[in-house]
Amino acid sequence: MLSYPDGKLLRDGRPHRILAGSLHYFRVHPDQWADRLERLAAMGLNTVDTYVAWNFHERARGRARFDGRHDVERFVRLAQDTGLDVIVRPGPYICAEWDNGGLPAWLTGTPGMRVRSSYRPFLDEVARWFDDLVPRIAALQAAHGGPVAAVQIENEYGSYGDDRTYLRWVRDALVERGITELLYTADGPTELMQDGGTVPGHLAAATFGSRAAQAAGLLRARRPEEPFVCAEFWNGWFDHWGEQHHIRSVESAAGTLGDIMDADGSVSVYMAHGGTNFGLWAGANHDGTALQPTVTSYDSDAPIAEHGALTPKFFALRDRLHAATGAVAHRPLPADPPLLAPRALPVVPGAPLLDALEAVSPAIPSPHPLSFEELGQASGLVLYRAYPRLPRGTNELTVTGLHDRAQVFVDGRPAGVLERETGTLAVEGAGERVRLDLLVENQGRINYGPLLGQGKGVLGGVRVERRLVHGWTMHRLPLDEWTPEEVARAAAGAPPQGTAGFATARFTVDEPADAFLAFPGFGKGFAWVNGVLLGRYWEIGPQMTLYLPAPLTVRGENTVTVLELERLGDRVEIRDRPELGPVEEYVETFE
Repeated sequence: MLSYPDGKLLRDGRPHRILAGSLHYFRVHPDQWADRLERLAAMGLNTVDTYVAWNFHERARGRARFDGRHDVERFVRLAQDTGLDVIVRPGPYICAEWDNGGLPAWLTGTPGMRVRSSYRPFLDEVARWFDDLVPRIAALQAAHGGPVAAVQIENEYGSYGDDRTYLRWVRDALVERGITELLYTADGPTELMQDGGTVPGHLAAATFGSRAAQAAGLLRARRPEEPFVCAEFWNGWFDHWGEQHHIRSVESAAGTLGDIMDADGSVSVYMAHGGTNFGLWAGANHDGTALQPTVTSYDSDAPIAEHGALTPKFFALRDRLHAATGAVAHRPLPADPPLLAPRALPVVPGAPLLDALEAVSPAIPSPHPLSFEELGQASGLVLYRAYPRLPRGTNELTVTGLHDRAQVFVDGRPAGVLERETGTLAVEGAGERVRLDLLVENQGRINYGPLLGQGKGVLGGVRVERRLVHGWTMHRLPLDEWTPEEVARAAAGAPPQGTAGFATARFTVDEPADAFLAFPGFGKGFAWVNGVLLGRYWEIGPQMTLYLPAPLTVRGENTVTVLELERLGDRVEIRDRPELGPVEEYVETFE
């Protein structure tokens, strides 16, 4: 058990330093959990920490899953088999650049819901979820012979609110369901954040990327009876579509880790292994002006790369950790994973965009356009259709409350693209009715800040000049919920035509191995392998390849299916290295 009498961290009564690395089981294929944990331990770490993403487990209310990819208990036991302690961060909110900060869309879409507060309907839902989750974690605590050594109370709450009643409720909810190990909070190293997020009587940790001595000084001035713990050391950073690939130099990352060690601190390297936002689980930020959707890769310039390779940063951080602990024996290093040989795969066009999407889902009628939440859909696309009369000449088409991106078609022909920030488009009319299609994409739910929980789809109305358009039908397209059979049916649902829609490519494998897929000539879309959705691709970058884990390939023939929204290319390429885009160094300083 971890304790800190007299401000010194102890484990079972002996001096101890937490040397943790963040690794999220929901961002790694379960067949690769053991491998990634071995790599983390080989870096000189003694602990793994992971969030628990509520929406990943309970996509539909009352139907939580803890099997297969969702088997967090198996992940924790594998960590113990690797010789690692485990820190669990159950939220209910996690941020993590994960869709909706881990909160289910059905929850935040409930009319009147007030999340991350002592609002009773929210607490009731968290209590029901914790009834299922927390006893599973409690049974794996160190007190019961398991590896769970600490559990976090909420997550960086001081960056969001100051409802202390809520924080105490979360603490009590964990304790009442069996948590007896160390409880702690984690917040940025500022007075504002520490004031809002800490709980009296429980360890206050900090999250930061630089200025370790300054953070240590702040925490020790406020809590002199506690050890200095960096709950997240940001040795890299994540990426948004349309920006550059964020990196942090080896020297900078190793230097700040050394500063934490020199301050006699404990640390969790965030991320030790980032993994992948498979499917449509990537979240988004908002800078006050525009949405910033997060890319599919969560490589995060981590010391263990997205596909498990050991980077120069791995060896530099390992050296700093060993120097701090005095370790002389190095754990054996796993070999880098094998990769498929590069090749180009000819593309066979399939069903065209609108025809395919119309065919795979029944039409839902409504006088008004319905949001994703009203349609009972968390992610993916919705095809909206109406038949307004367009007066002669140029007309201003306006979509209010568009979240997030709409391709506009008039009588089946592309008329333009609307973003959240540019909801108006000029369309030509001839005094006749037209078929107006809006293909609306949810680009990821905001995971951080006051806009957490916003809805998706058309949240307002659609106007031709000042006149509202009524009489809509909607086609639900939850791409990440489709089965492999549904993906195959959609791709073959109509004769090929046009420049956008489905396409397939095939390749054979003698022995399953990792790979990276590239889409030269394609514009924007989604890619499946053997019916499993890898994620989004987008020519604006920075990410230009999608990681394909070996367990998703099979001996013999494999099928790549692409849903291209704008412009099909003529080939998909298998590559043996990632292309994450032009780089830009980023170090968070809390300026």
